[in-house]
Amino acid sequence: MSEQSVIPIDQILPNKLPLVALMGRPIFPGIFTPIMIGNPVDVKVVDDAVAGDGLIGLVMLQNEAESPAITDLHKVGTAAKIIKKINLPDGGVNIFISTLKRFRIRKTLNPANPIVAAVTYLEEEEDNTSEVKALTRALISEMKQISENNPLFSEEMRLNMINIDHPGKIADFITSILNIDKLEQQKILEILNVRKRMEQVLVFIKKEQELLRIQKKIQKEINEKIEKSQRDYFLKEELKAIKTELGMTADAKSSEYQRFKEKFDAFKFDGEIKETVDQELEKFNLMDPNSAEFTVTRNYLDMIASLPWNDPDSENFDLKRAHSILEGDHYGLKDVKSRIVEYLAVRKLRGLPSSRDTAGAGTHEGSIICLVGPPGVGKTSVGKSIARALGKQFFRFSVGGMRDEAEIKGHRRTYIGAMPGKIIQGLKIVKTKAPVFMIDEIDKMGASFQGDPASALLEVLDPEQNVSFRDHYLDLPFDISHIFFIVTANTLDTIPVPLLDRMEIIQLPGYIDTEKLEIAQRYLIPKSLEKNGLRKSQVRYSRDSLLHIANGYAREAGVRNFEKNLDKIHRKLAKQIVEQNEEQETKAAQTNRPAQSGGAAGESLASASPAVKTPEEAKATAQALQKFTIDAKTIEKHLGKPLFPADMLKRADRPGMSVGLAWTSMGGDTLVIEAISVPGKEGLTLTGKMGDIMKESATIAMTYARKLGAERYGMDAAWFEKNHIHLHIPEGATPKDGPSAGITMATALLSLMRNKIITDRMVMTGELSLTGQVLPIGGLKEKTVAAQRNKARHIIIPRQNLRDLDEIPDHVKRGIEFHLVDRFEEVLKLALPD
Repeated sequence: MSEQSVIPIDQILPNKLPLVALMGRPIFPGIFTPIMIGNPVDVKVVDDAVAGDGLIGLVMLQNEAESPAITDLHKVGTAAKIIKKINLPDGGVNIFISTLKRFRIRKTLNPANPIVAAVTYLEEEEDNTSEVKALTRALISEMKQISENNPLFSEEMRLNMINIDHPGKIADFITSILNIDKLEQQKILEILNVRKRMEQVLVFIKKEQELLRIQKKIQKEINEKIEKSQRDYFLKEELKAIKTELGMTADAKSSEYQRFKEKFDAFKFDGEIKETVDQELEKFNLMDPNSAEFTVTRNYLDMIASLPWNDPDSENFDLKRAHSILEGDHYGLKDVKSRIVEYLAVRKLRGLPSSRDTAGAGTHEGSIICLVGPPGVGKTSVGKSIARALGKQFFRFSVGGMRDEAEIKGHRRTYIGAMPGKIIQGLKIVKTKAPVFMIDEIDKMGASFQGDPASALLEVLDPEQNVSFRDHYLDLPFDISHIFFIVTANTLDTIPVPLLDRMEIIQLPGYIDTEKLEIAQRYLIPKSLEKNGLRKSQVRYSRDSLLHIANGYAREAGVRNFEKNLDKIHRKLAKQIVEQNEEQETKAAQTNRPAQSGGAAGESLASASPAVKTPEEAKATAQALQKFTIDAKTIEKHLGKPLFPADMLKRADRPGMSVGLAWTSMGGDTLVIEAISVPGKEGLTLTGKMGDIMKESATIAMTYARKLGAERYGMDAAWFEKNHIHLHIPEGATPKDGPSAGITMATALLSLMRNKIITDRMVMTGELSLTGQVLPIGGLKEKTVAAQRNKARHIIIPRQNLRDLDEIPDHVKRGIEFHLVDRFEEVLKLALPD
């Protein structure tokens, strides 16, 4: 096109243009390009333009809007001629345009739908100096470098760039194809001075070249890494082939695969287990060692290979040896030991070949026992002794506070960090299929949104189900019926009934003071002396001193606090010995100094004086001379005043008081009931943090005591109307509940009404009904131990608990007279005789 044909273009361009808003980049003059238009308003503008002169104005939006107005547009745009229009199925149009000239919006004729404006066409400020020519050459030269290194630039683009003869159009064309921000392109569209426009475009070209340089550098580094990794791979494959030819050890992955395969072949899997293991092993063999899943699969196969899949050998233990181990490890607990030995005898009998044929091929049903008792009575140590007696591996874990069932049944292998449950982990550690497992604190499990571990234990402890226990992580059936499960708890109240139904319950009551004395002499004192670096010959306890510790400092059911007090005494003795040794060493060193530095005079002095001991000899002599006899005075020196003085025994020493027996998770305890009357409105006040059941028992006791007071003792009803009765149980911070204090509260109330003290050293336990019947209670063994510790001589119990007396050892009952009653009137004859 000649220059003459370009000049009059403003004469044929109208001063009024319909405008189309551009969502993307601005379009520069002097190019042919397609545009997609989807806005219905803009489509109508195009249709009207095609029907008329075919001219529209293209202006870029300042702000994106669904229905743009003229205020949303930039002020400078480009006039364009529609060459061709293609209708699209979605209602939009695709148009091919030839852009003609820049314009500036001069006046708004219609602000929206459609936008029509009066425009002024802008002329370029041309400069034909040599500087513009140099800029033109520089632009073309720099763009050639970019286009040669960028496959996105087509050959047609390169030709168009060379064939454009106008400097301003060259700048416009290059700007339209450069990958720069649309706002920067709009600024270039608005620059009318050709030289300034070219300088700005040259800056953008330099930036693009720098980006290309960085891109090439990154690409080169990536290619080098890929080439290195490919080279390493081929070299490793060659090395593997060479090693195979020479009979050398293969790579780590191959050796792991071979190790797994040998182990799995030795286990002789079949069915589901064989199929799953073979699939995982084949997958492992095909995996890249650098992949994340490789480690997951390897850990899974390693777990399978580490488990004891083969059946265990038949049990062969000696009952006499088992009994001697239990006797050697524990004092007392005759009932517990007897039941455990009986249990082992049944287990041994069912393991005999003749029994296997008739009893279900050596079934292990009933191999779960539950040891229940207060803290410190030796539940865990009994479990260890059972393992020793059986000659089995021992594994212990605690479920106290556990709230996630995955701790028992494992995590599913759907995420990183998954691991099997405690059962499978324990089997991996002990490496045998028939160990002794101790599950501690089963009464303290919780439940949360993560599941209920108590329910998960149902499958573990059920002999009918655990022959094919399926851990979530392993996801294979595993026979855990050979495991000897021992469960411990402080109380049975919080254990779910279905779980309790699967276990053999063995109660471990607390110890009385004489039992604690024997336990201390046989086990605790030697253990504590060794722990604190003392010899048995250095420390001697009298019988009275040990009883003083048991009654004054460690009156709880177990012996844990007893051992702590012994440790405290021995630590103080150790400190005393060390201080004396250091003093002896200092004196020995001072005595030796003149003899070593006196020359001939020193030698004559040494020969004339007795032999001087070395520091080592002095220390040995001091240790030989340091022997301690522990009496009550020494105990109080090291432990302070007794926590439970002798005068703190719970006694009913005034009217309105009685002593009852209570059962807690810490063992049995004595309970003092206090009642007083004050002038005032009729009523009953209860304090001492009683539970609802105990409050109901107090109400029943008050009603029946009032009835007996009127009928049997002729008390005036006016006395109750004029007096308010307050019943209190000391140790108010400790929660108390249960019905077994019914007769104790009624006795205290009648003692108050009759102004009479109950029989000395008498304690009682029993539920009281509204008709005066004394109903049975639980925990009699623990309560009897508590009564023995409290120096009681008489215990009133319900007659229906007669069968429980046989379970209490004779040495616990020694010195106590048991009174069996059916009705409360019998209690009164004993506690408040006429």
